[in-house]
Amino acid sequence: MFKCLYISFNIFQSIICSSFEWIGLRRLCLKIYNSTFLSYTMNGNAVIENNIRASTLRKGSYIAPLDEESITLIFSPGNDSVGTLAKALKLFKEYNVNLLHIESRSSDRIPDQYEFFVECAPGGNVPKVVEILKDTMTYCSVVSRNNLNDSKVKDKYVPWFPLRIRDLDKYANQILSHGAELNADHPGFTDPVYRMRRKYLADTALNYRHGDPLPHIEYTQQEVETWGTVFRELTKLYPTHACSEYNHLFPLFVENCGYREDCIPQFEDISNFLKDSTGFTLRPVGGLLSSRDFLAGLAFRVFHSTQYIRHHSRPLYTPEPDICHELLGHVPLFANPAFAQFSQEIGLASLGAPDDYVKKLATCYWFTVEFGLCRQNGELKAYGAGLLSSIGELRYSLSGKPELKPFDPEVTGEQDYPITEYQPTYFVAESFDDVKDKLIKFAKTIPKQFGIRYNPYTQSVQVLDSKLQLQELANNISNELQILRYTLNKMD
Repeated sequence: MFKCLYISFNIFQSIICSSFEWIGLRRLCLKIYNSTFLSYTMNGNAVIENNIRASTLRKGSYIAPLDEESITLIFSPGNDSVGTLAKALKLFKEYNVNLLHIESRSSDRIPDQYEFFVECAPGGNVPKVVEILKDTMTYCSVVSRNNLNDSKVKDKYVPWFPLRIRDLDKYANQILSHGAELNADHPGFTDPVYRMRRKYLADTALNYRHGDPLPHIEYTQQEVETWGTVFRELTKLYPTHACSEYNHLFPLFVENCGYREDCIPQFEDISNFLKDSTGFTLRPVGGLLSSRDFLAGLAFRVFHSTQYIRHHSRPLYTPEPDICHELLGHVPLFANPAFAQFSQEIGLASLGAPDDYVKKLATCYWFTVEFGLCRQNGELKAYGAGLLSSIGELRYSLSGKPELKPFDPEVTGEQDYPITEYQPTYFVAESFDDVKDKLIKFAKTIPKQFGIRYNPYTQSVQVLDSKLQLQELANNISNELQILRYTLNKMD
């Protein structure tokens, strides 16, 4: 067992020595600011010099801002000798790699061993460090949100993805468009009051962190009237145009979450109801996320949702997702177990997937969760949120005018689509289970050197890349099967 790790650091021109005892699952976690250079004492202790400010993180609760260009390395020395980390970190100094974050933790891959999680700042010869670590360590993995150019590293590159639900905080403010900023063709572009309101709601979302109470928004009378117009027109179409699952669930949201024409529901009420139904929760977001980041949220059964509403001058039109689209289009079906599982499968498949496969998954998402049709009792029905929140396209999609194709991830993932006009092509599913099964089969074709398993008890994902982990998983499945057999015998 790794007995003791010593790190000394210089703060405000004085050197303070601290020792950290590794006992069981206790972690050492340092957030290092500014440029970091390491020197080493005779006994192998690391010394962080040049007035570096460091802070010890308690119980892993602090989430540092994610550097968009940072590269994370996870490696294990496979032995318990004192000073092992100091020797490994010497490489980073030698090749001019600055460190942003260091964390030690017990290894899931190797029993009774530990591993180090190191986030590197841009610059320096990271590929050379990786090359040496791969030769000298038991294992070394490269995790990054950006592609690496060095050919020796690129083939082993794994895009960064969250491992814990609170890791979603790391990219929550990395929105791509809209939020507080509006394009010139937006209906509210010339309305200073609307723009100020959008900024307030965007800032509210950007300041949210996992574990905080969901923001309670006091909507204005004008906003409620805009919501009411959309609500009134759409609810006229749902009985004849929406899928049976949606029509079964929508009254439950009216009863439990305050869905009505004269009231915009609050996230807290909706999220609590969803969590009790399928484990899904809402998280406010200030604008559009990247496909990879949005899908990653689904892996944790988290739906990133906007809280702003379209401009009152055009209540039946919005150039971007707003609260009408989110709460009327998306949310109700997340209370359906099959749909919730299907949505999570898309998210899990995206974790660590190469960019081209994430694009395919995002396209499959577009033609299912956003614009999906299904066949029920010989009739076409809508289940996609983009349809269920658009009066015009909901009618158009079932009019017989657009082209219809059966859902097949291999084909659907390659389909081009417009984002500013009605879809010329829709994909038809037989059922949510059918879509889920086809997607799981497609996910097996994604080139990954590991498996992913979601742990609902800890709301985290486990990277499966060792026989030990698979053995533990098999034992868990065996226990579940015993419960199943026992219960079946009782029912006979």
